[in-house]
Amino acid sequence: MAEIVRMPKLSDTMTEGVVAVWHKKIGDAVKTGELLAEIESDKATMEFESFQEGVLLHIGIEAGQKAPVDAILAILGKQGEDVKAIIEADKAAKPVAAAPAPATTAAPVAPAPAPIASTPTLKTSKPAPAPVENNGRMVISPLAKKLAEERNLPLGKIRGSGDGGRIVKRDIDNFLPGSSVAQIENFSEVGVTSMRGIIAKRLSESLFTAPHFYLTMDIDMDEAMRTRKAIIDETGDKVSFNDIVLKAVAAALPKHPAINSSWLGDRIRYNEHVHIGVAMAIEDGLIVPVVKFANTKSIQEVSAEVKDFAARSKAKKLTPADWAGNTFTISNLGMFGIEEFTAIINPPDACILAVGGIRQVPVVKNGAVVPGNMMKVTLSCDHRVVDGATGAAFLQTLKKYIENPVLIFMQ
Repeated sequence: MAEIVRMPKLSDTMTEGVVAVWHKKIGDAVKTGELLAEIESDKATMEFESFQEGVLLHIGIEAGQKAPVDAILAILGKQGEDVKAIIEADKAAKPVAAAPAPATTAAPVAPAPAPIASTPTLKTSKPAPAPVENNGRMVISPLAKKLAEERNLPLGKIRGSGDGGRIVKRDIDNFLPGSSVAQIENFSEVGVTSMRGIIAKRLSESLFTAPHFYLTMDIDMDEAMRTRKAIIDETGDKVSFNDIVLKAVAAALPKHPAINSSWLGDRIRYNEHVHIGVAMAIEDGLIVPVVKFANTKSIQEVSAEVKDFAARSKAKKLTPADWAGNTFTISNLGMFGIEEFTAIINPPDACILAVGGIRQVPVVKNGAVVPGNMMKVTLSCDHRVVDGATGAAFLQTLKKYIENPVLIFMQ
């Protein structure tokens, strides 16, 4: 008997998905565990293996199309089975939405805006028509005419973008002297991907729900730079400064339970384990894979895990298990030349650390001005859980560990 394959829920926040690629076509035999399609969730593109076997009789969502979780993705069964009857039976089994209440006024209702296509679309403005003359007179607004006269612009060369080709103020403002045509404002629009939509929703909820406050501290990176060079020279493992920061955070969090916590509405969860999310930019947005039990791992293990996450995130090969369970998050933009920034808390964390780049500046050491290497970090805190003094104490511990990396390895 034919069976329906539904759009899977690939993450806890996923409400809809996009079929990126079909690996089977109608009429193909499909075995259990065989790759059927690739599905784009709100966080990654994942390979979807069939839990059933049979002939692929129907594709419910074409490649590039978006559909809600549990929608009919495909139908598998025996050749010749009645697919239409199965689809109709599935529709009949779903509750019908109540009809909208009649309008209370006789005012006309504006039509609903057309939905954005599931695949990105490009729209560009069209060139404005040539100047229009009415009974031998050019159609132009009084203000546009006044501005053109003040700027000594040739009206015959200016194209109007108003109704009926009327020249208006913006046409005067956009006209370049010496040009035979006006400059046209162009733009493009693309449909919002599932990932970008969820990022917008979750971070908006975080910023507008959690009362954020921010604490910034300068950290001397001289010893961290020497330690990193020693590790690379001795082992050949190319650990990064972000790896050192991550290990320092992992060492500091157990000493400050409120920083490693979550607001749950009617209670606060203090996490004894240390799972650190590492924010990574990818083509469609942002992904935060999690280094679990980071305080128990060597810096080489942390470095290798982060590098693996980076490679798999770009290839969209991360799984839901990779980005689940964070208790604290680090966002580093130092490699882009950013010296200082603030980050929005990544739920359900109570805090996120924004890490800037290392900059060479003059510093005072032992009463003398000498060259130094400084790095700014900014801790964003959820004031429902963390108070200013608590956040400051955590940053002091973090500063001690980064400025004296040997203490990290003594944990």
